[in-house]
Amino acid sequence: MFAVNMEEAKKELKIPDKINIFDTTLRDGEQAPGVALTVDEKIRVAQKLDELGVDTIEVGYPAVSKGEMESAKTIGDLGLNARISSLARVLERDIDAIIDCDLDYAHLFIGTSPLHRDYKLKKSKTEIINQAVEAVEYAKDHGLTVEFSAEDATRTEMNYLIEFYKAIENAGTDVINVPDTVGILTPVTARHMIRTLRKKINIPLSLHFHNDFGLAVANSIIGVEEGASQVHCTINGIGERAGNTCLEELVVSLKIAYGANLNVDTTKLFNTSNFIGSITNIKLPPQKPIVGENVFTHESGIHVDGILKHSATYEPIPPELVGHQRRIALGKHTGRASIKSKLDSFNLDVTEKQFEHIYDQVKTIGDKGICITDEDLKSIVITELSTTDKEYIKLLGLNVMTGESVSATATVKVSIEGEILETSQIGVGPIDASIRAIKSLVKETVDITLDEYRLEAITGGTDALAETFVLVSDDAGHRATGRATREDVILSSVVAVINSINKLLNIKENS
Repeated sequence: MFAVNMEEAKKELKIPDKINIFDTTLRDGEQAPGVALTVDEKIRVAQKLDELGVDTIEVGYPAVSKGEMESAKTIGDLGLNARISSLARVLERDIDAIIDCDLDYAHLFIGTSPLHRDYKLKKSKTEIINQAVEAVEYAKDHGLTVEFSAEDATRTEMNYLIEFYKAIENAGTDVINVPDTVGILTPVTARHMIRTLRKKINIPLSLHFHNDFGLAVANSIIGVEEGASQVHCTINGIGERAGNTCLEELVVSLKIAYGANLNVDTTKLFNTSNFIGSITNIKLPPQKPIVGENVFTHESGIHVDGILKHSATYEPIPPELVGHQRRIALGKHTGRASIKSKLDSFNLDVTEKQFEHIYDQVKTIGDKGICITDEDLKSIVITELSTTDKEYIKLLGLNVMTGESVSATATVKVSIEGEILETSQIGVGPIDASIRAIKSLVKETVDITLDEYRLEAITGGTDALAETFVLVSDDAGHRATGRATREDVILSSVVAVINSINKLLNIKENS
């Protein structure tokens, strides 16, 4: 997977034998603006997280409301494999709320930085330590496992932070958590901080990093390198402001780059991400690492050619590892290999001449900034397959004028067996006017009746390709169909009618 020098570098790194994933999607993730989950939704999320294999699920903050208590208690009663934790301030009533929910894991917190001490809590360093110690002792006396966060730890004086953590460790805390509450760490400062704390603290270290500078995952990895054995994460990295450490990015990075021992089933990451995105109504950008729509999508002809020969040429991991799928996209960068691969997957056979027509049309549409979907391509191919080799009539030009206060007028220029003809007609709309013009031009060759006309957008969006189907007949009873797929609905209609007339003329010649 990596070059030799990377393998050598990895030998120098030692991470804990087991990394625990503490998922806080239902607590910190739900604090993202606009996210508010019902009890039933929280239950479904917890079940998804448990199927994914996270070690601990933080289900909320029971002391906040009856709804929070109900969801915490209900999830706790589900018998999930993951441990169920809830948040509490260093207050007996908050801890009692966790006990009342029949949970056995309390995540306690209090601010320790000068900003929190002086402005929010208005307490001295000693008062904060004493309050934290009393809360730990109370929780332990009631049989709870205790994880403790020094809120805003990364802006707390290091000497005081160590004093604080040692005091709660001695009081019986089971796990010490280090929150980067406003996401100010960089990899260098994260390494220095966790290395310093690891030398002083004898119980497991956990990390809770925010993503304000886009460094939460990188900082968490550095923290694991320095001995932290647990990381707080959220699915899709959702959370307050810029969010939290992204679970799927962290897990795959640790697994691939470090061979970390994790319980998470990576093949469920894409599905879980989509589910959380849907239930929280937070749409992911297509380039979102690991789970984004475009992560395993290839358009460039050079890339697709490499992918088709060996997927690792342009993919760091196989999509199956995270439950994703590889997709070949078509656009202006598309090469012939991409289209041929698509046609093979559709079981569509075309001649070399037909393929060149299809290729040229894909390039033309792509140059206009339109992304061509699989359904678009199928329609283009079917249209090409339905086109006759002998073209009696060729479209040379089309111009339409329409508006609120003028009659729709279409000017059509065609070549009929080498003779160039042009005319203009009015109609109830630009398509009607265009078809009237065609009928007028070909009347001396064949008198047609339009028996059926269907127009539909293949995919959603205002730039969707238009697929037109027509059925025409002549006065001798011959009938023929025509198809066309174009980005312009009027042009699509005109080309479909001309294709049908060419078919009709072929039928008449061979009958």
